[in-house]
Amino acid sequence: MMAARKKMEELQSPGPDIPSNYSRLVARELNLTARQLPRLLRGTGLGVTQFLSEDGLLTVAQQIQILRNAMDLSGQPEFGLRLGKRMTPATHGAMGFVAYSSPDLLTALHAIRTFLPTRASFIQLHLQQVGERLECILQYLGPLDDDIQRCLSDAMVKALFEFGEFMVGRPLREAEVCFAHPKPEYHATYSDFLSGQIHFDCSQLKLSLPMALCREPNASANHENYHLAMRQCEAMLAQLQSDKPSYQTRLKKMMLSRPPGTLSEEEAAASLFISKRTLARKLNHEGSSFRKIRDEILSQQAALYLRDSELSIEAIAALMNYHDSANFRRAFKRWFGQPPEQFRLNVRSHTIYTRD
Repeated sequence: MMAARKKMEELQSPGPDIPSNYSRLVARELNLTARQLPRLLRGTGLGVTQFLSEDGLLTVAQQIQILRNAMDLSGQPEFGLRLGKRMTPATHGAMGFVAYSSPDLLTALHAIRTFLPTRASFIQLHLQQVGERLECILQYLGPLDDDIQRCLSDAMVKALFEFGEFMVGRPLREAEVCFAHPKPEYHATYSDFLSGQIHFDCSQLKLSLPMALCREPNASANHENYHLAMRQCEAMLAQLQSDKPSYQTRLKKMMLSRPPGTLSEEEAAASLFISKRTLARKLNHEGSSFRKIRDEILSQQAALYLRDSELSIEAIAALMNYHDSANFRRAFKRWFGQPPEQFRLNVRSHTIYTRD
């Protein structure tokens, strides 16, 4: 018991930073009702209402505890593979958007490697080319017990397969998977979830793919969507890499990890396990406020849409969660001192002049 608690403490991050939608996928895989959710949340300190919030964030320790509880509840040793099957590209937020909008699988994997910290801060993906193959190596930044590591490894590899098969439009028969854990009793089940060759008891967790396959054009590629999502992910990553995990930084990360304008001050405080009044006091101590940070994020995102897309002002207003485009125009003029139409004209004229 003490050893398990120590491992959880070692995995504890400075604050909640893992989107709770992954754990809701766990609940759906278990077919849990709302009344049964406390069994999944046992030992996490989370309430059902907080867990069901669409914009909730979990600590690493909470995520690991939920996974441990799920394995106990499922009674299925292959639970990780089943969970990985649910982790389609669309479940990974902006990172998934970047990946499935990428021109090819190689570009998508590089995006996943770069932005994985915005989705799972305790997992790293390394890429290296060996001959004519690309090796995708997964590593965990902290100690995990054998069952949790096996379950996570199954889920992560299956999630990578979901990306690859979505982009190439067929099973990854050329793949080779090396698991670090010994061959489990359910080893025959792997072929139901993963194609290609599968090996166990290897020195590292690795997925190997032919470079030619990774460079096949993605039929679903979208240049505009790719660049918009890339900028959002880069902004999220910049906040994560801040040397000082201030409350401003944590709040910005939360705002950047969900649809624009949808995070309330009450929800932000609850995600940080403090009261709304305490959050306001801490932000004031840092020379900021919830509204100031919200305006900063929204203005940056609005400027990005106006500069890099052909979307109408009404469409951008809707994307920014303004129900009335007139309200969006008033807010934009307050941010930039000019209406959005004039801003778009000015920024594009400046870009053309600079390029000339």
